[in-house]
Amino acid sequence: MSLDHPGTGSTETTESSETTETTPPPPLEPPDPSGEPAAGDGSGRGSLRTSRGTLAALIAIFVGLLIGAVGNIVHLPYAILQPGPASNVLGKDSQGTSDLIAISGEKTYAATGSLDFTTVRVNGGPGYPVNVWDLLSAKFAGDQEIYPVDVIFPPAQSAADVAATNTAEMVDSQQEAAAVALIKLGFTVTQRVKVGQIAAGAPSGDVLKVGDVITRVGTAPVTDATSVRAQIQKATPGGVLAIGVVRDGKPVSVEAKTGASGGRTVLGIVLAIDFQFPFSVKIDAGNVGGPSAGLMFSLGIYDKLTDGSLTGGANIAGTGTIDSTGTVGAIGGIRQKMAGARAAGATWFLAPADNCNEVVDHVPSGMQAVKVATFDDAEAAVAKIGQGQTSGLPRC
Repeated sequence: MSLDHPGTGSTETTESSETTETTPPPPLEPPDPSGEPAAGDGSGRGSLRTSRGTLAALIAIFVGLLIGAVGNIVHLPYAILQPGPASNVLGKDSQGTSDLIAISGEKTYAATGSLDFTTVRVNGGPGYPVNVWDLLSAKFAGDQEIYPVDVIFPPAQSAADVAATNTAEMVDSQQEAAAVALIKLGFTVTQRVKVGQIAAGAPSGDVLKVGDVITRVGTAPVTDATSVRAQIQKATPGGVLAIGVVRDGKPVSVEAKTGASGGRTVLGIVLAIDFQFPFSVKIDAGNVGGPSAGLMFSLGIYDKLTDGSLTGGANIAGTGTIDSTGTVGAIGGIRQKMAGARAAGATWFLAPADNCNEVVDHVPSGMQAVKVATFDDAEAAVAKIGQGQTSGLPRC
């Protein structure tokens, strides 16, 4: 974004009174061949003052244009978080042609009100650098935040890497959300944990392959994605971790190197969950990526598979990752998500318990935030809001 900046100057015109000279002084410049008298007081000072004023104006214009050009050209290592749109998971997809959550093979029920998943627009990062004017605009906006770009994106990650990671995390969050809702309703769900993506330069990239089904981490058998992550965190960065996988239908054991990122032990892979559901559950979130809509997807699926309206017609928004055990995880940009939710008309917001310190004193006017740590917390909160029994809801 560009800011308006000074670009024009003003020229002051001075008029002199008419004088009569009996003996004209020697001209400072050759006389005008037209024979017309020069403007000014006969000394050339009027023209000189006008010329200086014009020059000053031209310099001011040039400097303004130069500052504007430099501000646009110079890219800075920052990322700006801005409120993004909110979408009702009980409504239509981004094209407005079909249900955002489409369930087939099992009876569904009509739902009223809204369960909005919220988003953040990120200005900056790989492929989308910000400039001086972007930062100045964000600085004076009340609902935007500026971070060093490496806080938001891992170093050396390309735009393609970011897009691929966001897509993989969105697919994973949809699968986890469906699993949570169906298990809560008593359906049988089985799962396999796979290597969904390997980052460029990943420490384990030379031994693991996309599509590997992970069966063991260290000496612990894999039961779900949470167990994989927990075992990885027990390993020492820079060491070696024994991983058991099934590759092309055959069991394989590999020694995977570990690394560190953001104070955590990593293998440099994105996990993908392969769930087996008793019927079809499809979610179309448009071009939104990342894992933070998982909680709202799970509530939407649950509401569609249960008789009656869980929301009671209320406009409820929220955010939070979710895993197959029903645990709600912290997310980034919660202040921007609350602002986007309020702009979309939400009067209630479900906030992960681990984000409460960022929520306090930043809830938009006209909206109330409820603290949730699990799917059960969130489902109970929505039910109470729908019934108008909100006095005992936990707040941040």
